[in-house]
Amino acid sequence: MKKITFILLSLLLMQGAMAAEKNLSALFGYSVFYLPESGKPYVETYLNFNAWTLNLVQDESGQYRATVEVSIIVRKDDTIAYVKKYDLHSPYTNKAEDDNFTFFDLQRFALGNGIYDMQLTMRDKASNQPPFVFNDKLIIYFPEGEPSMSNIQLMASATPTEETNMLSRNGYDMVPYINDFVPASIKELHPYIEIYNLDMEVKNDPYVVYYSIEKKETGQRIATYDTFIRRNKGKKNDAVYGTVDISLLPSGNYNLVARVRNLKGETLMHKELTFYRSNPNVSDDAMSEEHVATSFAGLITDQEKLNYYIDALYPISSPDEVSIARNIIKGDNLAEKQSFFYHFWLRRDLLDPQGKWNEYLTRLNYVDAHFSYPKTRGYMTDRGRVYLQYGPPDHIRDEKNFVGALHINTVNDTYVEEGASRSNAISQTQIANQGHIHYLPYQIWRYNRLENDYPNRVFLFWDEFRSGYYRLLNSSARGELITPNWERVLSQNQLEEDTMGEVGQQFERGF
Repeated sequence: MKKITFILLSLLLMQGAMAAEKNLSALFGYSVFYLPESGKPYVETYLNFNAWTLNLVQDESGQYRATVEVSIIVRKDDTIAYVKKYDLHSPYTNKAEDDNFTFFDLQRFALGNGIYDMQLTMRDKASNQPPFVFNDKLIIYFPEGEPSMSNIQLMASATPTEETNMLSRNGYDMVPYINDFVPASIKELHPYIEIYNLDMEVKNDPYVVYYSIEKKETGQRIATYDTFIRRNKGKKNDAVYGTVDISLLPSGNYNLVARVRNLKGETLMHKELTFYRSNPNVSDDAMSEEHVATSFAGLITDQEKLNYYIDALYPISSPDEVSIARNIIKGDNLAEKQSFFYHFWLRRDLLDPQGKWNEYLTRLNYVDAHFSYPKTRGYMTDRGRVYLQYGPPDHIRDEKNFVGALHINTVNDTYVEEGASRSNAISQTQIANQGHIHYLPYQIWRYNRLENDYPNRVFLFWDEFRSGYYRLLNSSARGELITPNWERVLSQNQLEEDTMGEVGQQFERGF
């Protein structure tokens, strides 16, 4: 299974922070399966919401519930292969304060083999917060008539199906476990895989599904966790639900590997799934708590400071790490926090994790010194997050009282390559001067190059209340906030809709 976890809120409690509005929090994951009878692959997406991060609103029934607007768009090249937009409702409660629960959504849709771009957009319909947009690459490959296997999907539970529902699969109601964080309270993993067209390979011979656990950093197999499931013969579609005992597995980053082997011991196919195990009461001789305790992470013994350092990692964390950090911060286990912090930097630099942390700490100190606001640390601000995630910008334009000419622009029909600057189109713009326009304070940050993005990506921050607190208003960077008619917002509606003024041109140029 491909798992993505995102938490759209600061990991520490921000009591007294500027925005009192809740920030949506959810877990997202997806798996890819196949129907050999029809030769069609299909995708399952999973969403799990924490109701306490949503706004529960009273409706005509007198009860309260949250509503999340969700859209899924899948593109192949420039063609939309699948799109769905829907409202997802939480269960009802009698009071808005009764929000200590989660709720789940599952979607299924068919796609052919290929490489796709999948975009998930979500918005709490009772919130003024901007929608969250998540993008990921989706790869589907099931060769027709040849042996293949699905992703590994961990299951939280599996019970016999009494009445068919969205969780029903092969006679069982299976509830996916979509968090890559596995706490000490979970003693077993329950992987689920589907194996297709194996009868073409092994005929009627038995075969074995072999599960093993490997250390993610080194690939070292931990033999004590090997598990075998013998199958009687190859089938066109074989569903395998297993159990792997991890009660003594120490804290760390691991791969769960599923291998399909014939009776000769030859591996026919395999898949793997990454997870983080938190089990502070069990030590590992190769990476013991003693080793962590003597490291730079072990020297941080002030829990409040360590919580702060872990929380401040979110701009550079993977979605999975954000979820793990949130769970760890809520506890009071110092050794577990030190272990997470150490392994976080070890994953980024095996040779010098402390040096990598020191580099980040320098940035963290900078954003706290320059972007902090009363009751809001610098890394919690939009500028602080962008600075930590992408580094110092290559150019900053800082305008406190910019006054520009009010234009009405008519751009001739001009082809502009996707992702490229519109400056060529602007050069062909016909401009009619209509006076002057006053803009709220703003900053334009330009990055000449960002990883996995086009050159010259721009962020525009604005000081809506002239208070010195700047928020992100618009960006051209991949995966960042896009605000329609943002310049009209910045000009306090002095610009007509779909009209570009001087700041719009600055944004297009990046200065």
